[in-house]
Parts: sequence; C-alpha cells; structure tokens
Amino acid sequence: MEIKLARRLSLLPPYLFKEIDRLRREALAKGVDIINASIGDPDRPTPQAVVEAGQAAMADPANHQYPSYQGMAELRAAVADWFKGRFGPELDPESEVLILIGSKEGVAHLPLAFIDPGDLVLCPSPAYPVYFSGTVFAGGEVWEMPLLPENGFFPDLKAIPAEAARRAKVMWLNYPNNPTSAEATYDQFQAAVDFALENGIIICHDAAYTEMTFDGYKAPSFLEARGAMECTLEFHSFSKPFQMTGWRVGMAVGNRELVAGLGQVKSNVDSGVFQAVQKAALAALAIPAEEVAAGQAVYRRRRETVVKGLEQLGLEVWPSRATFYVWARNPAGLSSAQWAARLLGEAGVVITPGNGFGTAGEGWFRIALSAPEERLEEMIHRIGKMDL
Repeated sequence: MEIKLARRLSLLPPYLFKEIDRLRREALAKGVDIINASIGDPDRPTPQAVVEAGQAAMADPANHQYPSYQGMAELRAAVADWFKGRFGPELDPESEVLILIGSKEGVAHLPLAFIDPGDLVLCPSPAYPVYFSGTVFAGGEVWEMPLLPENGFFPDLKAIPAEAARRAKVMWLNYPNNPTSAEATYDQFQAAVDFALENGIIICHDAAYTEMTFDGYKAPSFLEARGAMECTLEFHSFSKPFQMTGWRVGMAVGNRELVAGLGQVKSNVDSGVFQAVQKAALAALAIPAEEVAAGQAVYRRRRETVVKGLEQLGLEVWPSRATFYVWARNPAGLSSAQWAARLLGEAGVVITPGNGFGTAGEGWFRIALSAPEERLEEMIHRIGKMDL
C-alpha cells in the first residue's frame, strides 16, 4: 500500500530545529565533541519551588482527571494579576486569559480559528518558523515582512502594499525578537495597532521573551498600546523565564473574541494542560521578580562573553538587552548555510543559520546562550582557530 502525505506537508520546509538536531546527532555519532548553541532551551534547572509544587500536585488524585479547557480559574486569575502588576492593563480572567500547552501550541492553532483558505497572513522574516507553518496548515497565504537592520528589525509598515494590507487577516509580531534579539518601542507598537485597526487586521504578538531582559531594560507588552485590546492576542510562556520548557505551559491574553476563537479550536483538539503542571505554573508566578531577574543575569554574562569574543574575531553582532540569543553577521563571502556547515565541520559548533528563519535572515546566524559559560568560551576559541 502506498502511503501519501497530505499536500500541505509538502509545502513545509524541513522543521529547522529537527534538521539541526539530526546533523548534531550525526556528528556526535562520529565522536565529535559538539558545542550546541542552536536551540533555545535553557540549560538551568526549573526553580525548586516550582518543582516541589508540581510534585505535590502530581501526587494529589484531585489533579488526575481532565482539567478545564480554559485552564484553572485560579491560574487564570493569577495570570491576570501578574499581567497587571508587570504591564499595567487589566484582564478579565474569565474571558481574556487562556492557558496553553506551551505558547507554541497556541501559536500553531491560532490560524485554524481565524484563517480561511486564501486569506493572507503578514509574517515577519526572519521569524520563528511556526508562524509560517501554522498559516500553511490553515490554508492561508504568507506575505513576508522583511526585518532589516536599518529598521531595527521591525517591519516597515509603509512598505506593505495596499492590496496586501487589504487582504491580510492576521499580522505576526514578536518582541523581544527571536532570532534577532531586537527590541521594539511603544511608538512602534502604537504604529502597528493603528495600521491594524485601519486595515481590519488581527495582531498576534509572541511575547515569549518579555521576561528575558537585562541591563535595566523592561520589555513592554503590546497590549499597552492604545486600542490594542480591540485587535490583539498576545502569547506568553513559562518556558524561558522559569526554565520550564519541558513542562509545556503558556498563556494567551487579549481581545476576548480572539481568546474565545482560539479556545474553540483547542476544545476540539486537546483536553487542556495537566492540572499538576498548572499548579507548578502558579508557583512560578509567585516567584519574586527580583529572583527572576537574578536568574537572567546568567544569560547577560554569557552574552557578554560571546559578543566580546565574536567582535574580537571581526564579526558584527546586533546589540541587544533581551532574549538569550546573539544575532551576528556571517563572515564575508559565506552564505548562512555555508557558514553553519563550516562551523560544524571545522569547529564542532552547532549554530542556527539565519536563512532557516526566512529569506531575510540570509547573511546572519543565531547563537543560543544555552550552554555553560566555559563551553561558550571554548566555542569562541574554536571559531578563532578557523580561517575567517
């Protein structure tokens, strides 16, 4: 019997991080001492208070049944309280907060709620690949918004053709940005809201890195912009700030109709987040902000090590006060794929080529600060021995 995949899968490139992991495993099998700086997975442990809360909840039979589709009322209320204290806007926990099985799940499912075949989605490039794949799964069409250094890696809204703006149903934004680590200002967010309201576009803001900042910078929420609640759904994650990537819990907040639409999809495809994990998320939100910030200082030190090292080697690095990524230009004359291949073959270093995030990422590469400082120092040492 011949098994045929759905045509939509043929429209997708190989998932970037799955392919990188395959190449890494092949090198490991050959005995190469690999330094993996490709995938944004914090190497530090989940805070002990969160682990203990999860363990206690897991042992309680009350948490062994189906959870609420929306998420526990207690957790949704805690999210609303955290959001108000952190950013200012008030959220109704009942209608403007939805608990997710990690923010990636919500990002992927959002198009199924609002995109019909042929609808246009404005996606940044370079960007997290799930904005593209989620659109494809829903039958939508992608219009790429190039993120360029001369614009601070924020979309040039004036460059979007009137026809594309008229057809667009959704616009994806993500600040602090992955992969570029760029920041966005309140004025940029306000301009995006005004553009969206003028053209009837839903804004989906991936805010997974708002709590991964340093040097005194505090990232804003998109919902702080005037009129944002009319058109915006914002995605937050427990993964990065609380080292909970494997726990799979996040939240979507914002316009109640958008929350309800995403919730309707989720109620038909999943049964909510394991309640013990939600109890652990409650404990995470109770961690003092100062303690979270102290944890992020680890990544600030790592960033300083990598940025200083790359610049001493003559490579250009984008300045940043957020995320745990370093975005840098390839050496002259090398494509992103060629540079990534050389790093793996000659230095045993795995990074993410910028073109894997979209066509506008060509010429750049991303380093994830998810390895101990001594390994990052070794990485710089190995790159320095290459003929650049």
